[in-house]
Amino acid sequence: MNDVTIRPFSFKEDYEFVLQLWETAGEGIHIQRSDQPDEILKKLERDPDLFLVACIEKKIVATVIAGFDGRRGMIYHLAVSPDHRKEGIASCLMSEVEQRLKSKGCIRCYLFVTPNNQTAMQFYENRGWSRMKIIPYGKDLSE
Repeated sequence: MNDVTIRPFSFKEDYEFVLQLWETAGEGIHIQRSDQPDEILKKLERDPDLFLVACIEKKIVATVIAGFDGRRGMIYHLAVSPDHRKEGIASCLMSEVEQRLKSKGCIRCYLFVTPNNQTAMQFYENRGWSRMKIIPYGKDLSE
């Protein structure tokens, strides 16, 4: 694996690069209202240490966001640049964010994978995540 540095996301320096990474990451990342600048700034007020980027030679090549509400954790937007996949970067990011969640007292964490993203499913299952038999619901509260 290349010399990868994992660090917290910095809105001013990183937002445009991260947004571009998400937009080009492929089928698993869906850009939503919650990814707009004002929503990302709200996220950073709550858990700045759970939004991480991975860099090679100071260039952002991957990202992950996690949240912890005091009871459960949630993982969002694990994305690796297509040029740097299969290098272990996603595993490093997940290990780091999982450790940070554990240090906050998180004992259970969730994530969503789109139904057609077999690569992501295999990645998470290889890391000890298990598929749950639940039906997620969502409601947009901004309307």
